[in-house]
Amino acid sequence: MIEFRNVSFAYPEGEDGGLKNITLTIPDGQCVLLCGRSGCGKTTLTRLINGLIPQYFPGKLQGEVLLDGENLAHLPMYRIAERAGSVFQNPRTQFFNGQTDSEIAFGLENRAVPQGQLRPRVLETARDLGIEPLLGRSLFALSGGEKQKIAFASVYAMNPAVYLLDEPSSNLDMGAMEALRRHLLLVKAQGKTVIVAEHRLHYLMDVVDRVIYLDGGRIAGDYTPEELCALPAQKRREMGLRAVDLGQETPSPFHPPQAAPALEMKNVALSYRNRPVLQDVSLRAAPGEVIALVGQNGAGKTTFSRAMCGLHREDAGEYRWNGRRQKPKQRMKRAGMVMQDVNYQLFAESVAEECVFGVKHPDLALAEKTLAQLGLSSLRDRHPGALSGGQKQRLAAAAAIVGGKELLVFDEPTSGLDYDSMARLAAQIRRLAEAGRVIFIVTHDYEFICRTCSRALHLDGGKLRNDLPVTAENLSEIRAILGVR
Repeated sequence: MIEFRNVSFAYPEGEDGGLKNITLTIPDGQCVLLCGRSGCGKTTLTRLINGLIPQYFPGKLQGEVLLDGENLAHLPMYRIAERAGSVFQNPRTQFFNGQTDSEIAFGLENRAVPQGQLRPRVLETARDLGIEPLLGRSLFALSGGEKQKIAFASVYAMNPAVYLLDEPSSNLDMGAMEALRRHLLLVKAQGKTVIVAEHRLHYLMDVVDRVIYLDGGRIAGDYTPEELCALPAQKRREMGLRAVDLGQETPSPFHPPQAAPALEMKNVALSYRNRPVLQDVSLRAAPGEVIALVGQNGAGKTTFSRAMCGLHREDAGEYRWNGRRQKPKQRMKRAGMVMQDVNYQLFAESVAEECVFGVKHPDLALAEKTLAQLGLSSLRDRHPGALSGGQKQRLAAAAAIVGGKELLVFDEPTSGLDYDSMARLAAQIRRLAEAGRVIFIVTHDYEFICRTCSRALHLDGGKLRNDLPVTAENLSEIRAILGVR
């Protein structure tokens, strides 16, 4: 049993995510969803259970967190790790090896499990989770969804009593999300305690037993899934919560642009590490369009978008802008990209500086306006490295907007975003489209597509399979492509 007894925690320098007067009991075997706006304290609560607070993250802690009657603040990390296993939002941050089998066995090795028992346990783990094809692979060659499966497997192999997952679906397609859902049902059936901090709620409504809603570091609601789903949709949005049923999401009105196409691609072929990825891709895009790039993990969406920005050289074909052929360097000057892992593109010492980083003559008024529109003004003096995952996503988007690029590409921009942040970003992208930008969004997020996009391009099997307007008439086909249940 996990108990929080009047727990408060404050990070240094007033960082978001603290907790105030938390009293909570989680019985053994219960599956609990922690939800709420970014910075409400979800991740902090999980860090108190796995011992990262106070042993790794400093701050002021009051009250007690007990696991089976023992105060976790007084237990060494190895004792906590024997009972609680964590899967982080970005699985890359918890890997210690270069190969999948070694990573799954890593925790067991640290427990001094005899060598002869390691391989059988790795094989058993892979069989239970259905990930045998991932054995013997380089971690660096895996997709985001595959890395998440290995991170989960490394915890499962140690057979902890408590599973802690922080935004586990943030970079997953629907197929990988369904696999995660099955894994959670598996460990729940084994009697494990499961705690999931998550913004995407829809795939968990038939998994969790209980929903804890946090607001401003306090517990503001304790629901059953049925009670949460019974709340009016507008009420849940006011609480900062994403959709609980994707089948109820429909497209927002979008007026197609009347301008002539600016971007034209003809018979483009792309490869990655000498392996063909896409063949014979042709399309046109006009200023004002917001185009979703959809398809399974590994379909080539990121390679395709990097090539549009001049960051990946094509094997064949050509790119034209307003009729003129564009070489990679020319495309690089014209395009801006928000990467899936935004940590690769944050360089400055503060949020305000990052927003104008690399811009020769920045429009400071536009920068301040953009920060305000994306809900970042209060963080303008904070170091980018101290932000949450969702805040980093919004900051990278702000920098791309202020850069004034004509072509913008967002790669999974809603990973780690609550409803409020997702709605702000969608509104900002619509404003950019109205201002004449051509915008592509690599995404698995059906809710965001409905709110933001005018077209959906489906990449699969090395080809551009479908080019669909995002309208009510095409929703069933788009849902089928995305795997929306």
